[in-house]
Amino acid sequence: MPVATELAPERESTLDPEKSYELVNGQLEEKEMAGGKHGVIAANLAGEIRNYLKTNKRGLVSVEVHFKIGQNERIPDVAFVSAERIPDGGMPEGVAPFPPDLAIEVVSPNDVHDKLADKVLEYLDGGVKQVWLVSLKLQLITIFRSPTEVKVFTGNGNLECEDLLPGFSCSLKEVFQTGLPD
Repeated sequence: MPVATELAPERESTLDPEKSYELVNGQLEEKEMAGGKHGVIAANLAGEIRNYLKTNKRGLVSVEVHFKIGQNERIPDVAFVSAERIPDGGMPEGVAPFPPDLAIEVVSPNDVHDKLADKVLEYLDGGVKQVWLVSLKLQLITIFRSPTEVKVFTGNGNLECEDLLPGFSCSLKEVFQTGLPD
């Protein structure tokens, strides 16, 4: 079971060990399993950030890691933690007891707008510096630095994030590539 929170034995026995759960407002919520396109796009973004970090040594990128965000435990699709916030022994086993600097959520077909908006606000209120929402349907990435400071990247341009990842740039076309390259 991926949730590190202590649960009553009768509650723990009802959880499906093949599923992931987030702890939200004291209740466990099943995290929807990623579909094929969702997973490829999350991997594309994680790969682009990882390639950037190989030369810039600014921190670590992770996929599907539990983070403590306020009173909740969330599992961003992709996350970045800056080097100065990584404990001496590296990332901890289980739930990271701190929020990431960047949380990336790839919007799934079943996601509800209000729930996503609430999650963005929760991340920002919980200490996440930036939240990226990635829309497969619209092929755009929205970066939230605050509830009112928002930047949208779309089309055939590049995604850039100068404040959190100085010098980072990647092709939106490559991020949204879900088949074999041409």
